Amino acid sequence: MLTGANRSDETRAALLPAFFRLHALDECGSTNDVAKQLAAEGAPEGTLVWAKRQHAGRGRRGRAWSSEPGNLACSLILRPGLPPGQAALTSFVAAVAVGEAVSALVPGQVTLKWPNDVLVDGAKIAGILLESEAGRGQSVDWLVLGVGINVRHFPEEALYPATALLAAGADVTVDQVLVAYAGAVQSWYHRFVTQGFAPIRAAWLNAAQGLGGAVTVRLHDETFTGRLIDMDEGGVLLVDTGGAIRRVTAGDVFFPSGGN
Repeated sequence: MLTGANRSDETRAALLPAFFRLHALDECGSTNDVAKQLAAEGAPEGTLVWAKRQHAGRGRRGRAWSSEPGNLACSLILRPGLPPGQAALTSFVAAVAVGEAVSALVPGQVTLKWPNDVLVDGAKIAGILLESEAGRGQSVDWLVLGVGINVRHFPEEALYPATALLAAGADVTVDQVLVAYAGAVQSWYHRFVTQGFAPIRAAWLNAAQGLGGAVTVRLHDETFTGRLIDMDEGGVLLVDTGGAIRRVTAGDVFFPSGGN
């Protein structure tokens, strides 16, 4: 189903699985902000806000996220009925889904970098931002799952090396990427709400960048190095520093051999 003023997007909406209700925009500040307003107004699960261009996009930890026309910027409203800690694991659902969609399009190696970056041959091609609203009970009222995928363009200067699908060898349209992502995220989200985090964790670890190798972790107040050994059932990164196992719940991860 299509909502919003742009009725020319009916064909695009018809290509999406029935779970989705497309809210298409020519441009906006942030698709996450639009989706949060719709969620607060009672929009159903599966509402997908998509914009041809967003001019105030943001990523994790408040970083700016460039989204030029030709790239994919969308935000999905979900209502999993889970406590905040479990609901937060939905970001890994998105990472696995985006990784699967990108893998079907590019010839390069697709890996996942904690917590929720998707890389092609070591360069970042997608970002994920999860926001939520606490409910009156023990569960969140709603989640907004924002995803940005570099389809035609990527920033030349960024915290991490970046790339786009076109640069990675996939000459595809935003529509093709949107459909591929929608199918993957619906499948993995259904698995998450019916089977829990275990299959998501297994898929994430199978595609994890640098697992078993050296890693540098930058926290807000310190930086340390070690060996990346695991991600636990709560999405916490485990790093062996030689003298202890550090549990990382927030921070930036860097690999000395590349793939940052």
